This record gives sequence, C-alpha cells and structure tokens, in this order.
Amino acid sequence: MFIPDPKYLNPGDNAWQMTAATFVGLQTIPGLAILYGGLVKKKWAINSSLMVVYAFSSVLVVWMLFGYSMGFGNPLKLGPGILSGIVGIPAPVLSGLYLQSQAHVPLLQGAMPAFRFPSASLIYFQFVFAAITPAILAGGVLGRMNFKAWMLFVPIWSALVYSVNAFMLWGGGWLAQLGAVDYSGGYVIHVAAGVSGFVAAMVVGPRIKEDQKDFRPNNLLLALAGAGILWIGWNGFNGGDPYFANADASLAVLNTNFATVVALLTWLVMDYWILKKPTLGGSINGMVCGLVAITPAAGYVNGYGALAIGVAAAAIPWYTMNRLGKKRFFKKADDTLGVIHTHAIAGAIGGLMTGIFADPKLLEYVGVKGPGVSVTGWLYGNPHQFFVQLFALLVIVGYDGLATWGILKLVGLLVPLRAMDHHLTHGDLAIHGERAHELSSDDDFIEPSAVGDLA
Repeated sequence: MFIPDPKYLNPGDNAWQMTAATFVGLQTIPGLAILYGGLVKKKWAINSSLMVVYAFSSVLVVWMLFGYSMGFGNPLKLGPGILSGIVGIPAPVLSGLYLQSQAHVPLLQGAMPAFRFPSASLIYFQFVFAAITPAILAGGVLGRMNFKAWMLFVPIWSALVYSVNAFMLWGGGWLAQLGAVDYSGGYVIHVAAGVSGFVAAMVVGPRIKEDQKDFRPNNLLLALAGAGILWIGWNGFNGGDPYFANADASLAVLNTNFATVVALLTWLVMDYWILKKPTLGGSINGMVCGLVAITPAAGYVNGYGALAIGVAAAAIPWYTMNRLGKKRFFKKADDTLGVIHTHAIAGAIGGLMTGIFADPKLLEYVGVKGPGVSVTGWLYGNPHQFFVQLFALLVIVGYDGLATWGILKLVGLLVPLRAMDHHLTHGDLAIHGERAHELSSDDDFIEPSAVGDLA
C-alpha cells in the first residue's frame, strides 16, 4: 500500500538535514575519538577515546528524556522577564506521533518559515551538536579525570549547561530576543566547551609531573585522520543550519572551508616564521581554530568576512597558546589539549566578528516561502550587533564557568574527581584493562590489589 508523504515534507530538505546530521555525528564518532586517541600519550589513548564515546552515548539518553525540550521547547516560567527566557520545560520526546509530526519550536518564531521535515530530523540533528560539546570539553581534562566522575558529570552538564545555552540563543530565549546570533554554535558549543574544559581542568587539578613534562602525541598521523573527519564533517555542521537545502547552506559550506584553509595556512606560516619549524600538530590546531571561528558566522558573512575571520582565528589563538599559555591566567589550569585557545577563544573571535562582518544581503532562508533572516554587522552600519554579540559572549562565559564549577563540586561529593595515583601512573591498562598498542612493551605494570581501589 502506498502511503504519500505529508504535504509539509520536502524530500530534498529532509534528505540534506539527515545527511548533515550524519556528517556531524561522524565528527564525534569516530572523528574526535581518533583525534584524541592520537594526540595523547600512548598510555591514555583508550581512556581519551572512551570518554568521547561515552559522552556521545549518554547525551542521547538525556536528549530524548528531557534535554531537547529544555533547549527547544516551550519556555519554563521561572519568573518575570529574563527568567522566562532561560530554558525550556523538561519533557520526553518519545511519542511516535510527536516524532512524525512537523517540527514546531519557538526558534525565531515569526521569522523562520515552517520546517519542511519531521521533528525526528530536527531532534537528531540537534542531538549530534549536543553530543560533540562535552566531547570537546574532555580535551581539557584528559590524562587525569576519574572515569566514574566523567560518567556522572556529562549528563548533568548536558542538561544544565548545554540545553540552557541552546535555549537562550537558538530556542527563542533571552539572548535571541536581544538580537544575538550564533549561526551554528560558536558560543553554544565551542565557547561553552572551551570555558567549561578550562574550569574543569582547574577543579580536577593538573596531570602528574611526568605527563606534564612529556605528553607527546603517540600517533600524529592517526590524529590527522581524526582531524580530517572533523574538517569534512563540518560541511554538515554549518551547512545544515539553514534547515533547508538552499543557497545559504551552500554559502555556509564554502565559507567554512575557505576560513579553515586560511587559518591553517596562517598558523603554519607563524610556526615557520617564529618557531622556525612548520608542524603537523600546529596545522591541526590552525584547522580547528578556523572551523570553530567560522561556525557562528558561516551563513551571515561573505567571502571577505570569512577571510578576515580565518586570519584572526589562527593568529590570536597562536599567540595565546604559544606566548601566553604558560603565563598569568592560563597557568591556573593544566588544559591538556588547549581547548581554551582552540575552542573558547576561537569561538569568541568568530562570534564577535559576526557582529562586525555580517552582510545584510545574505538571507539565511532565501529561496523558501516566508520572510528571510538577515543580520547586519558594524561594517554595514550597525554597531549595535557587535555589542549584542559581546554581551551574549559574557553571559555564556559567566554562566557556563560557574555552572561547570558547581556541577563538578557536586559530583566530587559522590566520587573522587581525580583518578587514583596508580591509574595516573599506568593509564589505560590500570583503568580499563586495555591498551591501544598491544605490541608495545608497556612496562612493568603490576595489577594493584582490590583493597582500597574504590575509584
């Protein structure tokens, strides 16, 4: 029996939305898992990858039970004014009828045309963004966080931090109503993950001295493979956020790749010019910074804006990582992979530069019946947009930092945040009973007695 599609459904839009979501999912599994597994010291490869796999898995459970509705549902009335624009009402999205109906969320009501795909497509697309955020955050605490603490921390953080960010900026909440924009997650994902990872690194404490002195990547080519999956996956990350297979999706993909190669080349030149050695590791950092910085701007800026963002996205984090990284503020945390630089700072640059370079001629929903959404930056006569972007950045940094600190303190009352000394010394084999390279001679590992091994 032939059952026709509902009238609202556009097969092309739905196919692209699911394809884009799959690209983003691949960025985490296996992209980040491979990247982290290659970038860390050999004894931490399994632990680092498994932290990513666990984050992806646990967030989907949270998302289906209450996380999605907290980020994109009806507003929870916590009080007058601002308090009604912070988070959505927690509710499950498990109903078959709901999953088959057309998507209806408060997101930019009155400005965004009705979606032309089922709610299930939107729920999954938004999930893969929610999943990658704590996986990025993990880069700040690799090599010492107790895995049990991580298992408790991720679902709580996803609900109380990520979903709140999503609602305030994407779900029609307070910051969106003020006019702040974040095309695909420069603030909601990357600033959030970078700031929270930095705070977590401070709270959990540093790696053991041996690991701080020597934490060379165990496999840079493996890391490059993970980074490559991230890069190509970003076509879905930014290309899927117009929610239509339209001209703006194409622009977002082109801008994403252009800004990324500019950032990679800028980092490479700075390595060569200042440090006298062009490095693959540095190139990966430049690539990530470019991807992150163009994310809040991808569909709002033209090629000149993407070019400027690419240069700034590499030059500024290069300086903060290589010149300020061991001084002043940055010394307060042993941020393992430098997520404060490659994600928080790069994301902040992109969000602020959106307020400068956003081109009003670019309509996010052009080609779809209904009004379009355009953003006008300072360069085109609207300085207000820059200051709105700055305010939103300060809100995200302040809320996420404090909330992450509070969640970790709560988790620390239940289990130790830091792995046992024996685990810190021996890594994967002690914690998981596995190691990434079975042909390697790891040492004189001795299994500890079960007595006292409660971490």
